[in-house]
Amino acid sequence: MAILGERDRQAVREELARLGGPVKLVVFSQQLAAGDLCLQNEALVREVAGLTDKATLEVLNLAIDRERAQAYGVDQVPATVVEGARDYGLRFYGIPSGYEFANLIDSMIVASTGEPELTAETKEALGALATPIDIKVFSTPT
Repeated sequence: MAILGERDRQAVREELARLGGPVKLVVFSQQLAAGDLCLQNEALVREVAGLTDKATLEVLNLAIDRERAQAYGVDQVPATVVEGARDYGLRFYGIPSGYEFANLIDSMIVASTGEPELTAETKEALGALATPIDIKVFSTPT
């Protein structure tokens, strides 16, 4: 059963036409029960990946594929890794639905090009940072 309606699928296809190169979506899951968040996340990401020929999907089990999870820094499920030519550290925990859905699509575009849509001033400020910074954004569907 499709999660996205036809109108939404068409809008996503139009956005994904902006992909500059291939994108790999890696979903970490542990299916515990029908209808659980892992199954819902996997279905959503599978549907999105199917809307463009530039996206591939790999589904891994957190418990079985421990080395891969560790390499990605993933320690909880559901999790989705978005990578382009390299791993830029883009991760989604939980289901990227609601307001987070647009961020999933945007992260795919950024990962495919390797260039975030930032002003020159912002890029300069970020380039001046002396050490790496780990940014986490938390949201709640309320």
